[in-house]
Amino acid sequence: MKVSEAMHKGVNWVAPDASLAQVAKIMKDNDVGAVPVGENDRLIGMVTDRDIALRALANGGDPASLTARDVMTKGIVYCRTDETVEDAIRLMESKQIRRLPVIGDEKRMVGMLSVGDISHHNGREFMGELMMAVTAAHP
Repeated sequence: MKVSEAMHKGVNWVAPDASLAQVAKIMKDNDVGAVPVGENDRLIGMVTDRDIALRALANGGDPASLTARDVMTKGIVYCRTDETVEDAIRLMESKQIRRLPVIGDEKRMVGMLSVGDISHHNGREFMGELMMAVTAAHP
């Protein structure tokens, strides 16, 4: 199965100067746990709900004054629409990540592939292995 068949389409992204409140509202409104960050028509990072909790709140920052750039995970790990879901899963396992932006033929983000998306297309045993790999303690 191709990534394009499993991904969810229509992903919102924010500029690096977006407030954490804006990012959190997008997460809430779209029921997602990650929002890509773009600048000059390029993806430069990702803000996850975990980034907000650990890099803003747990570090004692003032969430009202922080931006997406302040808490985002820099560097984007992504997959392409024409890759197989199996290839995307191997990438998720090796990087211990749960979500991948999906880039189309025109080098534009066209969707997001999450563990949840994959679970709709694969069996329980397989998902158990994937979840163990992506949730293992980071080295």
